[in-house]
Amino acid sequence: MSTRPVPRPNQRPSELRSATPHRPNVLSLLVRGAQGRHWTFAVGVVLLALVLLVLVLTPWISPHDPATQDLGNRLAGPSADHWFGTDHLGRDVLSRLMWGGRFSVTIAAITLVICAVTGSIIGALAARRGGWLDELVMRSVDVLICFPDVVIALFLIALFGTGYGTLIAALTITGWTPFARLMRGLALEINSKDYVEAAEILGSPKSYIVFRHVIPNASRPVVAMGFLRFGHKLITVGALSYLGLGVQPPDSDWGAMLLDAQPYMERAPSLGVLPGAAIFVTALSVTMIGQGLDIKKRRKRAKEPTAIPVPPPSTALVEGEAL
Repeated sequence: MSTRPVPRPNQRPSELRSATPHRPNVLSLLVRGAQGRHWTFAVGVVLLALVLLVLVLTPWISPHDPATQDLGNRLAGPSADHWFGTDHLGRDVLSRLMWGGRFSVTIAAITLVICAVTGSIIGALAARRGGWLDELVMRSVDVLICFPDVVIALFLIALFGTGYGTLIAALTITGWTPFARLMRGLALEINSKDYVEAAEILGSPKSYIVFRHVIPNASRPVVAMGFLRFGHKLITVGALSYLGLGVQPPDSDWGAMLLDAQPYMERAPSLGVLPGAAIFVTALSVTMIGQGLDIKKRRKRAKEPTAIPVPPPSTALVEGEAL
């Protein structure tokens, strides 16, 4: 039997907050995940915090200008002045790692936020309205999800040239589809909840129900998927830059550093190992956070009691008792 409060006939939609379950934000999800003490989540948070701390403090702690060249000190090894050595143009590798990470992580984060917001809205509206709109959205998802991001990037760069806008657009065109599919499934389940039905009885518009009830209450799985997808976005950004389709000089990111290091891998292998390790550690940390949130969600579902259907008595048994 439901214990949710029954809305009054004259109750406005804005007064339904007490009937709506708590909507956790990203910070509360991280805090609850830490309380679960799952080791993957804890390790991921520590690694990501260290990476973000370094990237945020880069303008103040970077030892050198990443674009300053010193041709007389090319491919130098680690020293007190250059902790990670220098590249083929005498630029400080540590400074380039720090500044390049800001570009890589920023582009991946912007792309992920756009994909998550766009996909969540499209999926929730499709599930809420149903009919031809739902069919159109899902068929579009099936088509777009077949195209890799690199193929879309090649097509857009051929039309508009390289640049930040082209790179973000290439990662966004197909990146919203997993979020739309996930949100649609969650919205179909939430649409049958009591507080949604109460809002419908009170005459709330469908768009109000979607943005006030459906999307906020489906935030936990979407946040978990966002962390899991961030690593994919970061690797894709690096791959496009490695192919020369991403960040252009004088700017640089981790993928561009891999491209520059390729001819010098035998003489200075650290030029390729360091940016590759930076991509790996950052993607791994975010993925571990997403896995920790997903594991916590599955454990919570496993603890929920499941109603066991009781079959009706057979006709023969009823007739025997009557005799």
